[in-house]
Amino acid sequence: MPAKAAHVEKVLAVANSSSAAARSRLAASWRRSADKHGLDPGEIREPEHVGGSHLRERLEVLEKFMTVAAPRLDSLFSLVGQSGCAVLLTDDDGVVLDQRLSEADAPVFASWGLCVGAHWSEEREGTNGIGTCLTEQRSVIIHRDEHFFARNTAMSCIDAPIYGADGQIMAALDVSSARADQTEAFNRLIGAQVVQTARAIEEANFRAAYDRTRIVVAESDDADAATLLAIDEDDLIIGATREARRVFGLGATGALTPRPASDILGREDGPTGFEKAERAAVVRALARADGNVSQAARQLGIGRATLYRRMKRLGLDQS
Repeated sequence: MPAKAAHVEKVLAVANSSSAAARSRLAASWRRSADKHGLDPGEIREPEHVGGSHLRERLEVLEKFMTVAAPRLDSLFSLVGQSGCAVLLTDDDGVVLDQRLSEADAPVFASWGLCVGAHWSEEREGTNGIGTCLTEQRSVIIHRDEHFFARNTAMSCIDAPIYGADGQIMAALDVSSARADQTEAFNRLIGAQVVQTARAIEEANFRAAYDRTRIVVAESDDADAATLLAIDEDDLIIGATREARRVFGLGATGALTPRPASDILGREDGPTGFEKAERAAVVRALARADGNVSQAARQLGIGRATLYRRMKRLGLDQS
């Protein structure tokens, strides 16, 4: 039996199984592709493309994000480009918005439909790196015959999701390989770099979104996640990355209700209320003045003696 026919038969058998989807994420994706999206694994057609004004609109919406992402795409491509890989960035629909690839590999990727404007959602392309990553909102590796369509089994796709400053998924970062000898072990090595780059893009985008705030890096049990909090001039947390929202029990998506940083970070020891704010103001002034009390008093608009009295009341060492 020809390889493509055998692939079609295997995919349909798994998709029609009543138990396979419960045991395997790949089988669950194949089942979604066949049952939910009504796709035929043996269908031969090119991926759909978004072009013209529709593509421009998508690019305009994510212009700031893509500017932030661009140098990180360049860095990733510098690592994998010589191995016959392309780097692609999509929006949350799976439409390719940017890419990095060598001229020698361009014809192969173009023939597969891996190019700007191509629509690689799971709904349209069945199980594939980009679409399945976005659907399941997790990092995935779809290696050759793990793809749903038989026509896509020559490629390996390694993907990681990227979350926006509002906690919602906004993009997928993809590395696809044109090499016939690409191994699963090599895919895993690339996968680690893809996840790292996706998190770097996510972190840089968050910092750009809250460029007028103080950014605090928090701890998380997920070493690959960006765990950042944005704190305004009133010490209110007004933004958090997806992982920070999970760690601190904040709203999963959308705008945050401003919360005192001390409430979230657990710094409740010592003075509270206005006394706490006063102490913080005095400490900041002394720090700016390198401990010079006279200079700190001028910054605060009070007399030197008054500052000494406040320091004593607040329990601050005069030395």
